[in-house]
Amino acid sequence: MQNPLHYKWIKLAIASIIFFPWLIWVGNYWLLIIYPLIFDSYITKKIPWGFWKKTKEGKKPNAVIEWADALIFALIAVYLINIFLFQNYKIPSSSLEKSLLVNDHLFVSKVSYGPRMPNTPLSFPLVQNTFPVINTKSYTDWPHWDYKRLAGLGKVKRDDIVVFNFPAGDTVPFKYTNPDYYNLMLNEGRREIINNKQLLPQTLFSSDWERNQFIRNIGRKAIGNNEEAYGEVLYRPVDRRDNYVKRCVAIPGDVFEMRSNQIYINGKAVENPEHLQHLYHIVTDGSAINDRFYERLEISKADRQGIAPNYNIPLTKAKAEKVKKMPFIKSIQIAEDLPNGSGFQVFPHSSDYNWSRDNFGPLKMPQAGSTVELNMKNLVLYDRIITAYEGNRLEVKNNSIFINGKQADSYTFKMNYYFMLGDNRHLSADSRSWGFVPEDHIVGKPILVWLSYDKDKSFPANIRWNRFFKWVHK
Repeated sequence: MQNPLHYKWIKLAIASIIFFPWLIWVGNYWLLIIYPLIFDSYITKKIPWGFWKKTKEGKKPNAVIEWADALIFALIAVYLINIFLFQNYKIPSSSLEKSLLVNDHLFVSKVSYGPRMPNTPLSFPLVQNTFPVINTKSYTDWPHWDYKRLAGLGKVKRDDIVVFNFPAGDTVPFKYTNPDYYNLMLNEGRREIINNKQLLPQTLFSSDWERNQFIRNIGRKAIGNNEEAYGEVLYRPVDRRDNYVKRCVAIPGDVFEMRSNQIYINGKAVENPEHLQHLYHIVTDGSAINDRFYERLEISKADRQGIAPNYNIPLTKAKAEKVKKMPFIKSIQIAEDLPNGSGFQVFPHSSDYNWSRDNFGPLKMPQAGSTVELNMKNLVLYDRIITAYEGNRLEVKNNSIFINGKQADSYTFKMNYYFMLGDNRHLSADSRSWGFVPEDHIVGKPILVWLSYDKDKSFPANIRWNRFFKWVHK
């Protein structure tokens, strides 16, 4: 008969083989204080770990306690898996169609780029920032850990599809998340200025940065004074900001540019994604487009726009060619681009940069350790990096820039930054709206679609069986 003590040592050996490589990976050797507890749980058993499950002799174990024990174990396991290995993510919008579809459920690999240690370690698993129904925070603000990323299998590459925390999601009006808070402040500030002409300054601004600051301050007050419409304005740590998924089109050091919808990296045109979509303006002969037309082209109800004879429909190039040949179609062309006007629709929301949705840049991606010259024109490009992402205090006095109280004519970046776009180019809120994505916001890489269903159909016709266990390719 085998000695039960042998089994204890074997179990401890297995636990040790897992624990010590994990400790080296994490790189925090203070965690060695946990090992005596692991040793005790297997060998010495001085601590009564299962005291709360014990019953009087002869009594059956309490079913509630057994269920609670299993639930606690499962939550801890899910928590650790979500931090170090992978998590589930559901595609909420059509910004990546037709590469990824609305209601695709993805396994997102944390080890592809290296898992981040959480900024907010005390949080409830499976909930990003807010408990549904009761609408309360799912995490605590203390303790707060600084950004640290563990070693991974690789780095973010150009053309990767990436899940990341929404950079402009650090400040959120609870009832109003679209557009983001910073664009919302601009919109509300402009509205207040139009409605109350006395708010207009008596002197002209010397830069668009100062102009935007002035407008945002007015918008901030307007939002704060209308809690009924916008809700409480909340701050969220990096790892508790909403998750987004887009395609990385430019990596640190790249010069990104779009000319008439075509992306150029470092001056060279790049190959477009296979399922790239644009919004096409379609004119019919007066005929109304019916549901069958949309269903054949796999256009969701949310993306159907227009009434006869004018329609705006997102299509791939191949599907646009197919529509062009239909007898009731008079004309079809990519929807007209909207250049920057008084609203400054795209990042950096400045008249000094005459960029638009389809004609953008050139813009160089900031790289850790590289230095950029600062002036009042390009400050609109980098102010969020300097303050929100890298934690400095920025001031402007008499047209001079001060960082942490010292006058500055340059800035050296601490982190790498990326540019993310949706493949559904004209129906995607992406870096063209809010700018760079910092490296500490990168969550992981989608690797597998494990479930998919069409929200426009009813069960069982809504199940997309052909997408089950489909690998996510570029």
